[in-house]
Amino acid sequence: MGDDRSQDQPPKRVVVCGGGIIGVCTAYFLAKKGAAVTLIERSSIAGAASGKAPAFLALHMCDGGPLSSLARASFDLHSSLAKELDASRSYSFRPLTTLTISVGESELPSKSPILPHWVDGRVKPGEIIGTAETTAQTHPQLFTRALLAKAVTEYGVEVVTAKVEGVEEVEKGVVVKVAGGGVIGGDAVVLALGPWTSKLLGPSSKFKVHGKKVHNVVLEPKDADAITPHAIFGTYYPAQNMGPLETNFYPRPTREVFVCGALVEAEIPEGPELVSPDPESIEKLKRVAGIVSSYLAKDNMSVKSEDVGLMPCSDDELPIMGEIPGMKRCYVSSGHGYWGILFGPASGVAMAELVLDGHASVVDLDCFSPARFIK
Repeated sequence: MGDDRSQDQPPKRVVVCGGGIIGVCTAYFLAKKGAAVTLIERSSIAGAASGKAPAFLALHMCDGGPLSSLARASFDLHSSLAKELDASRSYSFRPLTTLTISVGESELPSKSPILPHWVDGRVKPGEIIGTAETTAQTHPQLFTRALLAKAVTEYGVEVVTAKVEGVEEVEKGVVVKVAGGGVIGGDAVVLALGPWTSKLLGPSSKFKVHGKKVHNVVLEPKDADAITPHAIFGTYYPAQNMGPLETNFYPRPTREVFVCGALVEAEIPEGPELVSPDPESIEKLKRVAGIVSSYLAKDNMSVKSEDVGLMPCSDDELPIMGEIPGMKRCYVSSGHGYWGILFGPASGVAMAELVLDGHASVVDLDCFSPARFIK
């Protein structure tokens, strides 16, 4: 997507609410396309779910459904942005081999050739589901901040720290109301507030974005050099008659292993700073990590962090992207679920095209329109 800024007409003023990956990608591509963009974020950039996600990227894992074109376009954009942003210097991006395993107390350690040597615990190998050509990883917080830095320095995006409290249509545009009585005007607004999007009075009557807690621990193995770039999708079967626990492992170039799982439905609190992990879920992740790999056992690693992100989900598990019915010039981009980091760039391009050109060409947004929830 080229730089379409024109000197012949004043730029369209667009306010983007939300400083996660969806909001930042939207602001970046809007500004690159010629808009004068103000980004509003209440706390820190990528400080909520976008900074606490595994950031696993897959070209093909959404094939066969409505998310396929979005996933494929965005995977390619991640690759091109890695070159544009000098990912090796500014953030971590690399291809991965991806495979599945089952984990259980009764399993014997496997010598399967598909398993990396550090997966030496009580696991049963599954299959390779991604290669270095089809799966990759990024660091979500570093990526989001690097993209915003370029948006600010090269395309003039203005960042405002404030809590968004409402949106109002006016005769020639929109007004965003922020805490403390301030207002920020524009020709259009894009709401990309994750699960907090439907907390706003107007949108809350049109659609719902609910939250799922995704717990994570970041482990630092003593022998970090032994950990190879393999993403591991694990299913843990406890000895007790309890349901399986999906637990995924993502080694990072920063000598850490990001382990996540333990999804829990959660109420949406007043702000992201009030989202806290459940201690039992955190302990389960650490326990499974030690079963999967001796390198991640208690005595062989240190725990760098224990955290949780509140993943924004829609009622039908599809993103919500488009103009909000009954609210002219007010757009939404939220509810991206598990694949939010993957979908970020293509969602940003699509929203920039929709707001500035009247339609999106990078992907067809019809099935993601918020109008689908209007009965």
